[in-house]
Amino acid sequence: MSRILEIHHCRPTYSLMFFTCKSQNSNANYLTFKKKSAAKSSLQANISEVGLDHVIDRRSLEHKVQEDDVNAFNSLPHVRRLSELQKHELYRKLVMVRFDSNILLGENQNPEAKIFTTALSTIKYLHESGANVILISSWSSKTNSLDSVSSYLSSILKLKVLPMKLYQGYKPNKEPSIYLLENLSQFKDEVANNSTFCKKLCTGVDIFINDSFFQSHKTLASTIGVTSFCYSSIAGFQFELGLLQLKKAFDTKKSPYIAMVGGGNLVEKADAVRYLISNSDGLIFVGNIAFQIMHALGFSVPKKLLEVEAFQEAIKIIKLANSRNIPIFFPKDFWCLNDNFKNPELVSAHCIPEGKNLTFLCNFNSGQEKSKLTVSRFSLDWTPFGLGPNSLEEITSLLSKSKKIVWIGPVKFGLSNQDSNGTSILAKLLGKLSQENCDVTVIGDMACKALMGESLMVYDCNIIENASVVWEFLKGRKLPGLMALDRGYPYKIDWHTIYADPDQPLFVDIGSGNGMFLFGMAKKRKDMNFLGLEMNGKVLVKRCLETCHLSGLKNGYFIETNATSTFGSIVSCYPGKLVFASIQCPNPDFNKPEHRWKMVQRSLIEAILDLLSYNGKVFLQSDIEDVALRMKEEFMKYGNGKFIIDHEEEWLKQNPFGVKSDWEKHVLDNGLPLYRLMLSKSLS
Repeated sequence: MSRILEIHHCRPTYSLMFFTCKSQNSNANYLTFKKKSAAKSSLQANISEVGLDHVIDRRSLEHKVQEDDVNAFNSLPHVRRLSELQKHELYRKLVMVRFDSNILLGENQNPEAKIFTTALSTIKYLHESGANVILISSWSSKTNSLDSVSSYLSSILKLKVLPMKLYQGYKPNKEPSIYLLENLSQFKDEVANNSTFCKKLCTGVDIFINDSFFQSHKTLASTIGVTSFCYSSIAGFQFELGLLQLKKAFDTKKSPYIAMVGGGNLVEKADAVRYLISNSDGLIFVGNIAFQIMHALGFSVPKKLLEVEAFQEAIKIIKLANSRNIPIFFPKDFWCLNDNFKNPELVSAHCIPEGKNLTFLCNFNSGQEKSKLTVSRFSLDWTPFGLGPNSLEEITSLLSKSKKIVWIGPVKFGLSNQDSNGTSILAKLLGKLSQENCDVTVIGDMACKALMGESLMVYDCNIIENASVVWEFLKGRKLPGLMALDRGYPYKIDWHTIYADPDQPLFVDIGSGNGMFLFGMAKKRKDMNFLGLEMNGKVLVKRCLETCHLSGLKNGYFIETNATSTFGSIVSCYPGKLVFASIQCPNPDFNKPEHRWKMVQRSLIEAILDLLSYNGKVFLQSDIEDVALRMKEEFMKYGNGKFIIDHEEEWLKQNPFGVKSDWEKHVLDNGLPLYRLMLSKSLS
């Protein structure tokens, strides 16, 4: 009895049928398209004939694909980058750089490779800026000592790198210096992300730079923990390049877009495969995962090729592909080997033989003893090891029609050696297609080595050798090393659309809450523009913007952001002058490292100091005296002597604006004290 899996295409005369066909030797299952009464030979052949760009009605999926993109890239926040800092901002700062030892210390490195030169440029830029640099990483301790690694780094940087023990302590030199800290793989606290170890690791450090993007999926002291003890944590040039590579790989602007997935372990990668289905126009399976899909579709697959608990995941993947009307391709034929014979045999995908026990009768003579009959049994265990010619032909035909291709995972079917023939053919093809206006991304060590070994045209390909961080992203998991960095503001602001007159003086309220204070000020002072920066965008910022729109307010606006790290990038592009900044009743738990985003940090203070006009004001307020004192101390400490208290009494008794915030009103209504401070930026 046949089972029908309906898929609707933009050409309504086609439907996908899954049925059983019996032959003399075995039962074989086939996937075919049915066109009226005439059936095509295979799903893949039909795609080649119809053309992939006609298989899917992109218009019906456009909205969903955009939503998928947004949801996925929410896990890739816009972070502060070294490329945004000027050299004077780094002068005489102590900067710690977490570099990727796989890039700078790896064997057979290409000194002209972009990923290699970019990693070097991070260190060189810091040195040229007058910063003192401490390099940290982990590497193989068996072959590389601290002295040998520092000597090697000196040779490739053309700069002196000084070895330094972990607890030796930094001793500043008159000239900018570069230090290499001892191998972190020797310390168990590195993997444990121990807080005490992290604090000792970065004692005295001003700025932390993560330049190891491909370790972002790991939680390490040198990538995560240290960010709690440095006032600024930003992405280096190599980290930024890795992030751009990841975004480029899964940008869905080009179509048809085909994803080719190799390797195995479907259960672990199921979420990633579903993401690819949700964003691509078709999937090709060229690894052990293919057998799990084939099994779910009813193909006869040897038990040894099946993964535990993979069946249900494969069913979900097929249903999702069906709901999105996209094809799934799996190999049509394989080259197989058995345990006892060396000659490979070409086998159809629906006829992969199960291992069979064979029995042999043998006669043995031993001197004058009578002959004895013995029985010997052994198994002919067939194992696929490579793609067959028909599979390669159809994959080539399908990829040649694509405008975007992502290949992740090796062409591998369980044996220790990779399918070199099929891999080399695909590598040459992708190298060629990258020269023909096709966006090609290759991910994973085996696939990248094959591409670089077989094709001379790899410079137009997006090559990502470390697949682990990519799989984590595709699974929808947040990357700890990325999330630990300071946030940047990713959007350009059209101030002329926001304000009636964007040249008016600007007042910024940091942590604007429900906007009560800013709305009151905007109504009272029409000669100024008011901007609220608030982290709670789903509720507070949304309500405030709706109120601005309904009331027709043209000198007030709100932005959802973490002002601690984005204040500079937002306010620096404002056409007029910043004359006022206020911080009212911040979260009091700022002493805890896990609440670092709620602290009044040095980076925010320096950004305000840099952008505030002379004689500009900073208003600080809290209902908790310790919080108010801490804010006062931080502004005086990091204000470089340019902030002065604008009143004689210790705390202002009255609100100087005559407009209260919601929390201020709540505190006063309960008869509790408020601690207020007004600072001015002096000319000296």
